[in-house]
Amino acid sequence: MNLVVGLGNPGNKYRETRHNVGFMVLDKLVNFLDSSSSKRKNSARLKSAVKIINNTILAWPNTFMNNVGEAVAALVNYYRISAGDLYVVHDDLDIRLGEYKIQFGIGPKVHGGILSIEHELGTKDFNRIRVGIDNRKLGDRMPGEQYVLEKFSSAELEVLDRTIDKVVKDLAVCLNLPVLES
Repeated sequence: MNLVVGLGNPGNKYRETRHNVGFMVLDKLVNFLDSSSSKRKNSARLKSAVKIINNTILAWPNTFMNNVGEAVAALVNYYRISAGDLYVVHDDLDIRLGEYKIQFGIGPKVHGGILSIEHELGTKDFNRIRVGIDNRKLGDRMPGEQYVLEKFSSAELEVLDRTIDKVVKDLAVCLNLPVLES
């Protein structure tokens, strides 16, 4: 069994912000994998909303980004997931908008959510789906902590949507999941 956790901040205030790319990827992954109308279920014990599709657990933590390790640890322990079967989807300021990387135990330089997960799990050895969000110009670089909480522009959302489509297809292959034809 695999666990795929999308990182983001809870609440409508953070919808379509750069920090919520993990949630956005999971939402699209559900559309690619599942034609049923069943909804994800909130679990206070797991500090997440959870949906299981084809022996894969998808989770949207209800914690804020810098404490997400608590939710991930609860999920890993409850479902008895090994680190190699954990996939964390997150925004990455080290990668340009429109690009992504799927890696094991690598990057980014600084990310509060990833640091929280590493701390709670006691390891860096898990899969990371690093979705690039940096679209800042060299002369106009607002601090990362502020930038990640900004909403995407409509032009950026178009680029991001195409990127998420690619991420979802590659992730489905990594997880050995059947993808619905669109």
